[in-house]
Amino acid sequence: MCVAAIALSSCGTRRMSYDFRDLAVAAIRLDMDIEMKDNHKLYLEAADWIGTPYRYGGTTKKGVDCSGLTSAIYRKVYGKKLSRSSEEQRDRDCKRVLKRNLKEGDLVFFHNGKKKRKASHVGIYLKDGKFVHASTSVGVVVSSLNERYYDKHWLQGGRVK
Repeated sequence: MCVAAIALSSCGTRRMSYDFRDLAVAAIRLDMDIEMKDNHKLYLEAADWIGTPYRYGGTTKKGVDCSGLTSAIYRKVYGKKLSRSSEEQRDRDCKRVLKRNLKEGDLVFFHNGKKKRKASHVGIYLKDGKFVHASTSVGVVVSSLNERYYDKHWLQGGRVK
């Protein structure tokens, strides 16, 4: 019995701190599978924002815009403060990442079609081509990078420094 306890403690085993029911609810809200290797804190926090209405300049669950959402999630999940606008997040806070190299937690930037080199929208990449963002029409949702609009307006990915 002592040997088993020592063996387990030396393997670095630790107790999960998340309730699996909360993860199941998050998986449903995000419409994706959440696996053991995933950043559970990111998925739980992203799911908590789903359905929040869009509000230009907003930073709370009463109403949020895209850069307010990325800032709030990054502060809570990673303890990092991001700049307030999508363009500043792209220029100041991130290093460029190719779409094929995106990892969970990377930022994804889009242009609005008028200024193709300026970031007008930002979200947080989750996995499997999906990202969470604050849409002006429906509020906080999960979308796919493969959707025609996002594919057409793709600007770049960014890994927060």
